[in-house]
Amino acid sequence: MAEEKKKKSIFTEFKEFISKGNVLDMAVGVIIGGAFTKIVNSVVSDLIMPALGLVTGSIDFADLKVVLNPAELNEAGEVVKEELAIRYGIFLDALVNFLLMAICVFAVIKIIAVVREKAEKLKKKEEAKEAAPEEAPAPKPDPQIELLTEIRDLLKAENK
Repeated sequence: MAEEKKKKSIFTEFKEFISKGNVLDMAVGVIIGGAFTKIVNSVVSDLIMPALGLVTGSIDFADLKVVLNPAELNEAGEVVKEELAIRYGIFLDALVNFLLMAICVFAVIKIIAVVREKAEKLKKKEEAKEAAPEEAPAPKPDPQIELLTEIRDLLKAENK
């Protein structure tokens, strides 16, 4: 099962995380989301979107919209009736915010999983060490046997 888990790509794990998740994943998501919302909003609004606007010809994504019904103005040029528009640029901004937030939460969950896995392996190693019987020292041979062995070795040496 551990080998099967390693074969999954990060993208596959991220897709599974985003589509189902569990209580811990969701709790961490809420905490991280609340803590980093302003940072992520700033990164998207102040860094990513202007860079995308530069690449696309200085387009401000917040101004992207499809006007369904233009605004009505009176003779003085004042707006009498607001325009009706689909503001898909704001949606794109929110979508990038969501993806960055999801990536952050996924990274935190991934780090927690790695730390837990390493802690479990360490715990199993320690349990295995404790469970393994300690090797008893080899028993000391009988002094008479040692003496007889020495005599035998000396007799062999003399006969050669």
